[in-house]
Amino acid sequence: MARDLRKLFEKEREQKSFKMREGHEDRFFAKLEEELPKNPHKKKVISLWMQIAASIVVAVGLSIYYFNGTGGAVGPDEKITVVDRDNPNKEVQGISLGDLSPDLKKIETYYTTNINLQLSELAEDPGNRELVDSYMDRLSELNKEYQRLNQELNDLGPNDQTINALINNLQLRLQLLQKLKSKLNQLKSSKNEQESPNIV
Repeated sequence: MARDLRKLFEKEREQKSFKMREGHEDRFFAKLEEELPKNPHKKKVISLWMQIAASIVVAVGLSIYYFNGTGGAVGPDEKITVVDRDNPNKEVQGISLGDLSPDLKKIETYYTTNINLQLSELAEDPGNRELVDSYMDRLSELNKEYQRLNQELNDLGPNDQTINALINNLQLRLQLLQKLKSKLNQLKSSKNEQESPNIV
C-alpha cells in the first residue's frame, strides 16, 4: 500500500490556498535594502587586491626559500662533507661520488645528511663515554677508508666496484651511528629502570 508522496503534496496544495499578506513584498525589499551595503563593488575590489597581494607574498616567500637552498636541495657548486670529529677541517679534493651523476649525488646527499644528523644528536655523558669513543674510533676508520676510496676514484677513474664501495661505506657509517644511538637508548632505559625501584 505504497503511496506516492508527490501526489499527496500536490493534492494538499490544491486544497489549501496560501496567500501572502498585503505588502509582504515591499517589506521584504525594504529590509533587503537596509542589510545590503550601498556600494557592493568596493568590497569586491578590496577582496581582489587582498588575494593578489597574498599570492605575491606566497610566491616571493617560496622563491626565497627555493633560491636560498633552505629547501634541502644542494646546489651544484656545494660540496657535501661528513664531519670527522678528529679532523673537522679536512676535505677531499678532486671528484667525489656526487660529481658522477645526479642519482649518485642524491644518494651521497641522503647518507651524508643522515650521518651528520645522527652525529649531532648524540648525547655524551661520562657514563657512556667509553661506548661512544669505541664507536667513534670505528667511524673514524670508516671515514679514512672513504677518503682512500675517494682517492682511488680520482686516481683510477669511476668504476662500479669503487662506486659500490663508497656507497657501502656510507651505509655502514649510518648503520653504525644508528646502532650506537640504539645502544645509548638501551643504556638510558636500563638506568631509568634501575633508578625507578630506588625511588619507590
